[in-house]
Amino acid sequence: MTIDDGVRRLPTQQITTHTDSREILANAARDTARYGLDEYFIVDVDSHHVELDSWPEILHYLDSPVLRDTADQMMKNWPNAGRLALHNHSPGLTMQDVSGRIPHQAALGEETPGAESGAHRDATLVRRAMDAMSIDLQVVFPQPMLETGLHPQPQIATALLQAYNRWFTAEVMPREPRIRTMLGLPFEDPDACLATVEEFADHPGVIGFLVTSQRHAGVHRNAYMPLYRMLEERGLPIGFHAGPNQADSMTSTMNKFLSAHAMSFVTCNMTHMTNWVVNGIPERFPGLKTIWIESGLAWVPFMMQRLDHEYYMRQSDAPLLTKPPSHYMREMYYTSQPMEWTDDALLESTLRAIDAPNSLMYSSDWPHWDFDVPGKIASIPFLDDHAKRNILGETARKVFGL
Repeated sequence: MTIDDGVRRLPTQQITTHTDSREILANAARDTARYGLDEYFIVDVDSHHVELDSWPEILHYLDSPVLRDTADQMMKNWPNAGRLALHNHSPGLTMQDVSGRIPHQAALGEETPGAESGAHRDATLVRRAMDAMSIDLQVVFPQPMLETGLHPQPQIATALLQAYNRWFTAEVMPREPRIRTMLGLPFEDPDACLATVEEFADHPGVIGFLVTSQRHAGVHRNAYMPLYRMLEERGLPIGFHAGPNQADSMTSTMNKFLSAHAMSFVTCNMTHMTNWVVNGIPERFPGLKTIWIESGLAWVPFMMQRLDHEYYMRQSDAPLLTKPPSHYMREMYYTSQPMEWTDDALLESTLRAIDAPNSLMYSSDWPHWDFDVPGKIASIPFLDDHAKRNILGETARKVFGL
């Protein structure tokens, strides 16, 4: 069956690193028809592109001529550094293709003839995914760059994030008007965070800023208070985007990718959430919208109960709080991917605990191997149409002022 430009829906679909996105997502059209998703406003709050495919371009946006030359020499002299120079690559991430059985994310090698209407290749790939999944607006994040918060040299991490942010806003976003983004903050350097917001806050399509995969910086440090105030005053949300790491003190004892992937995405945001709430950041900046991204949902009710339990016994440790921690957590926002749906009753209680119709925002996490199409939300049996519309796009419209 032909769906567009010779793209075929195969009886048994074979997915390789060169498979067209529209073939992989061909069955999403079935959900669009089944649930009438063309009538919904759909915002994908977390998706990715593979910026390392354009790494030499990005490195030429580095401010420092010394770093630019260092990167050039790495790419010239090291056979495998053409797409990794200066970058840190977290141990174990190449295990996620399951010995080649889920290979698509290992490389987006599909053809983009003529860069389709002169668009940047990344913009073309984003457009294909949006059209296939009936998405109106897509918030696009980098992929390997989200590991930069784990870089062993913070000054290089800062420089790389600055270069990426300038490249993405100059080279990719202008070529697809439906792209939005939250740019990564160089969180090891509070002053550089302020400079990043100042530089990009008014850029068309920049709708917030991210703390990415960070494990080592306490979000409650006083040095970050001017950043939070600046974001609050500008009406820009802050997001905490989780990421895996198999080299932390906890995950280093785990001998399987499954184990590290299950826990590592969650624990970094659990740490940030604890420091964020217990130190009264929501009280100090009540207008700052906070989003927890790509760490699932199952941990949130656990944290609500755990923190409330401790708070009732030791309120003197959290003197800024005027209500239990769970109340603040219900006033924050969460993205839906990965939504741990193995038990209807447990999922229903989780969504009830976080007030999902008013706090949850759809995300595909495309093109990660565990992505979710909008039909995942539309098929939840215990949500009414109003809740589904909110989760799929209306809450994002409100949070980001779309």
